[in-house]
Amino acid sequence: MYLSHLRLTDFRSYEHLDLALGPGTNVFAGPNGHGKTNLVEAVHFLATLESHRVAGDQPLIRSGCEMATVSARVQAGVGDDRSLSVAVEIRAGQSNRAQLNKAAVRPREILGAVRTVVFAPEDLAIVRGDPAARRAFIDELVVTRWPRIAGVRAEYDRALKQKTALLKALSGRGQRHGGGGAEETLDVWDEAIARLGAQVVAARLRTIDDIHPMLETNYDGIAPVPSRATMAYQSSSVPLETSSDVDEVREYLAGKIEQRRGEEIARGVCLVGPHRDDLSLSLGDLPVKGYASHGEGWSFALALRLASLDLLHDDGVEPILILDDVFAELDEHRRTRVVQAVTSVEQALVTVAVRRDLPDNLAATMYDVEPGIVVCASGAAPGEGTGS
Repeated sequence: MYLSHLRLTDFRSYEHLDLALGPGTNVFAGPNGHGKTNLVEAVHFLATLESHRVAGDQPLIRSGCEMATVSARVQAGVGDDRSLSVAVEIRAGQSNRAQLNKAAVRPREILGAVRTVVFAPEDLAIVRGDPAARRAFIDELVVTRWPRIAGVRAEYDRALKQKTALLKALSGRGQRHGGGGAEETLDVWDEAIARLGAQVVAARLRTIDDIHPMLETNYDGIAPVPSRATMAYQSSSVPLETSSDVDEVREYLAGKIEQRRGEEIARGVCLVGPHRDDLSLSLGDLPVKGYASHGEGWSFALALRLASLDLLHDDGVEPILILDDVFAELDEHRRTRVVQAVTSVEQALVTVAVRRDLPDNLAATMYDVEPGIVVCASGAAPGEGTGS
């Protein structure tokens, strides 16, 4: 899979951009603040409907505008003439719109048209940050593998929002003041949380089982000091040894929800479900968070992304690899491993502030990035990008 064309309108710093791309490695070089990361952020947004930099969509719209558009032509592969077009309209204060081959679809129906693996400085938050960053990592990988899970997550989030609102209304009043109707309504949301949450948890568990040996292998291949890298699911709702069977997970969730109902009502908070879970990341016998050095943290984050790439390859998926300003942070050993990953994909998009940060053995098509403009700097390259 690779993008042959990327078009942006009022996305971040770009009023308009029409950029031709080719397979292989494409490097975007320019000073910080000139818009390099905005380009790869747009590609990742097409793949996930989320930014790897900010939580909401509003910052993606150019200042003073009401809407941004990201569209692309996606080729099935090198030597494969099949292609499709995909586009998203990001609208301020309104629901986004999407098109697949110029036909209007719900935004989540474009998931799977573009698939990416991103390694960026923000990835340190996965190993050092709050549980939300680790949940975001595993859920993004789950949706990349099985796009339908995006719909399950959206339904789960709606059920969670409704249940939380009801719990807050009941909080402090006790069930006898809530009335039978409120209790029956709570039963409905409890069933939805268990049913939908089980699908999310089961997909996470299966993905962790599949990626775990790849994580170990990749960490061994990049860390200067050998140490066993491990990952495990951490949940107060399901036991550690739970399988990825959806029915088994649903039974655990339903039982825990029933057990903690009184506590949930008293506190006005939904205490059971995948929104409360975490990933346990360890080196040897110690957790990465709080114990790993800066270099070990970088190695672990990189190993997670390289393992994700290996997992998708095993699934028969050829994702676009995005490296966002990471070479400056890597030593020679880690750079060599990243270059190996770059050569394993049909297309890689790389950003650097200065060209000397690039490994000498990285063959690539070079683009110069100036504010609002991207120009191919490699002579007879796949094409030129223009912006205004």
